[in-house]
Amino acid sequence: MSIQEKLIKASHLIDMDDIVREGNPTLRAVGADVELPLSDEDIILGEKMLEFLRNSQDPVMSEKMGLRGGVGLAAPQLDVSKKIIACLVPKEFESEEAAEKANEAYSLATIMYNAKIVAHSVQDAALADGEGCLSVDRDVPGYVVRHARVTIDYIDKNGDKQRIKLKGYDAMVVQHEIDHTNGIMFYDRINEANPFAIKDDMLIIE
Repeated sequence: MSIQEKLIKASHLIDMDDIVREGNPTLRAVGADVELPLSDEDIILGEKMLEFLRNSQDPVMSEKMGLRGGVGLAAPQLDVSKKIIACLVPKEFESEEAAEKANEAYSLATIMYNAKIVAHSVQDAALADGEGCLSVDRDVPGYVVRHARVTIDYIDKNGDKQRIKLKGYDAMVVQHEIDHTNGIMFYDRINEANPFAIKDDMLIIE
């Protein structure tokens, strides 16, 4: 049984044991484009990936399953060399009352097939606290330099073409996951000689 067949079994919840770690060659391979129309297997795998992120952000489920919290996951992290990513980014609210009144708890909740950057800002950006990765069991300090704003083309789970413009933290998350489908790790984008170097006009996102 392949890893993909295992992961799409109805009873199987993705857990930390399913996530491959740095050193696995799949993380350095360029993932294959997902064939259209989408297969049931690819649709289910995407749903499972999003389900993992929900579980990882749920205090009860994450403790029960021993999960690290995550906002994004890419198929290569599951040893499946395909261009499939899932992103689940919670909105930040000033108070619990504001959160309860909100119609949507997430600024980004999506599964993307064959996602690619088709346009981006000249301005670069990086997260103030750096980046982490479910496939990396160590801290790697430094600014991960990315585009401040991006336009992404992708196929949604219904097989429809979509285009989305992102900025800020959402843009950082999607770029991190697209990198995974192209064999790029986040620390590849850190200046090795000066990890906290700030380029001209670079935006630091708190």
